[in-house]
Amino acid sequence: MGFTVFLGRVLFASFFILSAYQEFNEFGLNGGPAMKTLKPKFDVFTNHVHSHVGVQLSEIEIKHVHSAAIVLKGAGGILFIFGSTLGAYLLLLHQLIATPILYDFYNYDVEEKEFNQLFIKFTQNMALFGALLFFIGMKNSIPRRQHKKKVLKTKTV
Repeated sequence: MGFTVFLGRVLFASFFILSAYQEFNEFGLNGGPAMKTLKPKFDVFTNHVHSHVGVQLSEIEIKHVHSAAIVLKGAGGILFIFGSTLGAYLLLLHQLIATPILYDFYNYDVEEKEFNQLFIKFTQNMALFGALLFFIGMKNSIPRRQHKKKVLKTKTV
């Protein structure tokens, strides 16, 4: 059972680790192809937040956001493999920030082709988010081992 659980964590985390590895290799000086996709989506997201919430997000260098995403995915994935809840929380943070920005189906009309593609990706990421919440819940519900105290025997004379 222990090996199966470990293998499941490795397979789950491989999605994040391989993605972080690919983005790291493509990063270069200009941020790579992911930066070209992320920049306009991030601008739309900040405008959307400003128009609906009324809060102006401060200017953030998009390279820093992309770098932070790579670190969160890589470090979180590696820690998750070893059963760390910190790794699960890092991956949750990544999913919480990246999912509404990258898969902005709400900015498209239902009849558009992009709507369906983005909505499917959004729901897949929400499933990953749910799996991470499930892992954290299961990890916290398992009682910790309590060491039995040794009973001292009295010496009889």
